Amino acid sequence: MAGHQTPGDGTPVVRAHRDSTALIAPPRPLTREAREEIEAATLTPGATLASGAGDRARPEEPDPERTCFERDRDRILHSTAFRRLAGKTQVVVWPDDHQRTRLTHAMEVMQVASSIARGIGANVALTEAIALGHDCGHGPGGHASEDAFDTFLPEGYDHGPWGADVVLTPLNLCSQTLDGIRNHSWSRPAPATVEGEIVSWADRIAYCAHDLEDAIRAGIISAEDVPAEVLRRCGRSQREQLGTFIRAVIGSVVQHGRVGMDAETAHALASLRAFNYERIYTRPASVAQARAVVRVLHALVEHLVDRPELLPGQTALDAGSEEAVRAAVTWVGGMTDRYAFETAVRLLDWDRDDLPQGIDATE
Repeated sequence: MAGHQTPGDGTPVVRAHRDSTALIAPPRPLTREAREEIEAATLTPGATLASGAGDRARPEEPDPERTCFERDRDRILHSTAFRRLAGKTQVVVWPDDHQRTRLTHAMEVMQVASSIARGIGANVALTEAIALGHDCGHGPGGHASEDAFDTFLPEGYDHGPWGADVVLTPLNLCSQTLDGIRNHSWSRPAPATVEGEIVSWADRIAYCAHDLEDAIRAGIISAEDVPAEVLRRCGRSQREQLGTFIRAVIGSVVQHGRVGMDAETAHALASLRAFNYERIYTRPASVAQARAVVRVLHALVEHLVDRPELLPGQTALDAGSEEAVRAAVTWVGGMTDRYAFETAVRLLDWDRDDLPQGIDATE
């Protein structure tokens, strides 16, 4: 259990495996400064360079080994908000073992985005940080949570800004990371960095392809239902579709210096997204599920606004106050699906038959 030392090999190194033979020439440590030098020498002009501790709301000493964006990526990966994505809806509540959650979606967005970033010489660490954190502002029950929380906030509830400006604030992330998270949705202003724009495309590419795959596997639709234009231009499998879209973005940057796609491939992606909306997201069972999510989350927030003493760590809030409203939305928004629905049953005596239901392919 304590590892192994090899007698007579001339080193005091303890190894994990008794029969280890892996060797590497002793390198010079790749410190933060060395990594920043490598970025400056190898990244494409226009890519975002790391520098020192990064542009943070609260100044920090630089990390000895990691660049500021590597540090952001690691902070997000180890955060409670990121872990909770494992229990939050991507498309349907109560997913089975093979359907995506918000966490697996974030990982797939990171893979697509990092593939594009490597292909054009952008900052991979910043791209990964934005991708991992881009959905941390989502509440339980998928996009329906935004509808549920909208009515409580004058500015409305948008998972991008909420994630950057509320959920992830304790992590003290760099402004470039927060900007990419805040503005990853196409309805928002353009991100300030190339890496943020990469994640905007990667998010749409990933969810269009994997939501289709989940729906086919669940029997909601068949592969034969997919528009002919998508099949012809992008292929039938998720692997083929991702490859086509990733290469299209890289090709656009290489040819024009702008993050985007050629018109034909972009139209195919738009057709796939429109098909998903019609046949998956707005199907009767999905609409019913969303309405059930809105009802239960709305009721939870109203209950807690009137009884702010039930909110963890809140002892001095006035019932019905703006502070109580924001605290209630923050707490409920951070819940996983299961915890939110169980809390409704416990606090509100919510009828379990009125909770959001899982996927039903036989509607």
